[in-house]
Amino acid sequence: MAVSVLFVCTGNYYRSRFAEYFFMHEAQVQGQDWQAFSRGFAPNAGNVGPISPYARFALEKLEIKVDLSQYPQALREEDLQRASHIIALKEAEHRPMVQLIFPKWEDKLQFWHIDDLDVAPPEIALPQLIQNVKDLLRTLRQG
Repeated sequence: MAVSVLFVCTGNYYRSRFAEYFFMHEAQVQGQDWQAFSRGFAPNAGNVGPISPYARFALEKLEIKVDLSQYPQALREEDLQRASHIIALKEAEHRPMVQLIFPKWEDKLQFWHIDDLDVAPPEIALPQLIQNVKDLLRTLRQG
């Protein structure tokens, strides 16, 4: 089965979008034909535009091109089914959402601990996210 990673957060605007772009970039640099995509439990909850300015700025600083035509998308059962790996970006925030909306999938998700902007600034959260994605890539390479 091909590697297809689904990153999930609340709004599909900041953390999951950053993780998707960073994963795809790093996989390509490493010569891996792996895919990533991202979704949110509650997209468009007060967010403006296609992607968080914090995520966009950080990605551009890393020289990763951002597609500004792609807007946040809601998580659907089909997304869960097509992913070989599913990462929810913050366990305390997202496990209750999984339990409520997609309870049969709870044991199939990996939960990380990346804070949203209400808890941690991008200068703290995004380096943690970068490290988690790098660790995931290493794990996937090792099989």
